[in-house]
Amino acid sequence: MGPLQGIRVVDLTAVVLGPLATQVLADYGADVIKVEPVEGDLMRANGMSRNRGMSSTFMNLNRNKRSFAVDLKTPEGLEAVKKLIATADVLVHNMRVKAINKLGLGYEAVSQIKPNIVYCAATGFGENGTYAGQPAFDDVIQGACGMASLVGSESNKPEYPPTLLADKVAGIATANAVLGALVHQARTGEGQYVEVPMFETMVAFTMTEHMGGNGFSPSIGPAGYARLLKGGRKPTPTKDGYLALLPYTEKHWEAFFTALGRKDLFEKYDLSNRHERNKRIHELYADLRSVTADFTSAELMQLCRKLDIPVTEIFSIDNIHEHSHVKSVNLFEEHDHPTEGRIVSIRPTALFAKTPCKIERPCPNIGEQTLEILSELGVDQAFIPKAAKK
Repeated sequence: MGPLQGIRVVDLTAVVLGPLATQVLADYGADVIKVEPVEGDLMRANGMSRNRGMSSTFMNLNRNKRSFAVDLKTPEGLEAVKKLIATADVLVHNMRVKAINKLGLGYEAVSQIKPNIVYCAATGFGENGTYAGQPAFDDVIQGACGMASLVGSESNKPEYPPTLLADKVAGIATANAVLGALVHQARTGEGQYVEVPMFETMVAFTMTEHMGGNGFSPSIGPAGYARLLKGGRKPTPTKDGYLALLPYTEKHWEAFFTALGRKDLFEKYDLSNRHERNKRIHELYADLRSVTADFTSAELMQLCRKLDIPVTEIFSIDNIHEHSHVKSVNLFEEHDHPTEGRIVSIRPTALFAKTPCKIERPCPNIGEQTLEILSELGVDQAFIPKAAKK
């Protein structure tokens, strides 16, 4: 099943960015073969687990894949991977370019094995820039791209959002890049080298709405989208909690303030003029919060539904699985894992009418399909002890 059925991907990625990218491809139906060191991907140990090497984080990054565990530093292990590459349409890695070249699996070497391969390198910093080859992890990229400063802009103290934002955004960008190259490959029969730099991807992601005056040359003012900075939108307080509540149009604002007995607040602002409204946006939101604090969340939810104003309860990572919509679309699926028992997985979110995606196989244990893949490649199983030497 899936639109990529028949596409084989050699996955030389580890940790989060690369595995997320290749899991998208696997969810879309590609045969993704995760080439792991014999001790396994480092992320196998990160997060909660019932058994060593099978953390919940790892399992939610590596479902729908097959695990091929070999030691790439042995001639036999390298030979096995080269045989695998000869059967593949795509290779993805997130190693440093110098390191993978040293292994003998850089683009030039791989394109000799499979000339029309789509070869995608997810790098930390673009290879043609001054930071090329520098080590890059999520925190480093968030600090470098402006994200940490942006999150901490109100306190003037840089802060990391409590999620692996850079890894995940760059992972999705990597999957998109591979899909684009596969379209070109299908049209022309040509492979190509693709690079997705994590830093540049995150600068673009962060700055899209924050170019501000720097979106012109010469600059006409500071960077930043004022409505989002220094007291812009925030969760709306109620008598018994908080809501994400957003009157958006002039009609919304008038109906909302009028229904709460404060039409004077609507008349206080010229909400028909977006430029004038934006100049006083912080004051407007402060008035909104002062009014909502007198009503319960249930009362405001009912009112907003009636007035067609966007609103939702504030959910946490602990109770998001109880969201009525999440439950109605079966976003969290329960499965029986062969070694881990009953597990909960987040199903693929893209919905294809003709080529539906689903979780076809559970996350593999280290090297679970090594013999199976060697057999497909026509390699004798006696080859394994040398190829998988620790």
